[in-house]
Amino acid sequence: MQSAQTAPHRVTTSWTALDWWPPVGWWPDSARDLLPGSSAVTASATFVLPPHAESVHSARSFTTGTLTGWDLAELGENMELVVSELATNAFRHGLRLAERSRSKEPIRLSLIRRGTLVACTLNDPGAGFPALRDPSPLDIGGLGLHIVESLSLRWGWAPLAPYGKIVWAILQPGPCEEPDLPERP
Repeated sequence: MQSAQTAPHRVTTSWTALDWWPPVGWWPDSARDLLPGSSAVTASATFVLPPHAESVHSARSFTTGTLTGWDLAELGENMELVVSELATNAFRHGLRLAERSRSKEPIRLSLIRRGTLVACTLNDPGAGFPALRDPSPLDIGGLGLHIVESLSLRWGWAPLAPYGKIVWAILQPGPCEEPDLPERP
């Protein structure tokens, strides 16, 4: 009698640009203090964006449809702007910086709901990191992350191994003010 062989257990210690999507319960570490109690509704949806200009429009449509399905349509307009800016940056900077050394890998847009909070995440294979800049009045563009910052409770980014990054922003219906949190000891 032969014994069945099992595949070796693969332990993932870090996510890569090839396999990242939000695992169940994922939330940006620097925004964990925003999370509601454990009884909050959780859901997630992921959409793969091919490297084409019309993908930004598809990302906005995906976002609107997902938020409507979650009964958070009032968040749609602001989230569409955030998704548009982050997706545009991912295509403009992430793919351009990565194309010299790698084939064009897809960008993934994920929406993660925790109560009324929704995290929008995009990953791209680029090595550069997002940074707010102060463009001159004659510069074309450069205000995208300022828009993201003004519409979100928080935003940030994290590197993916061995290359790439995830950029995220958290929004909730209503004014873009952080909730009153108890002071930390």
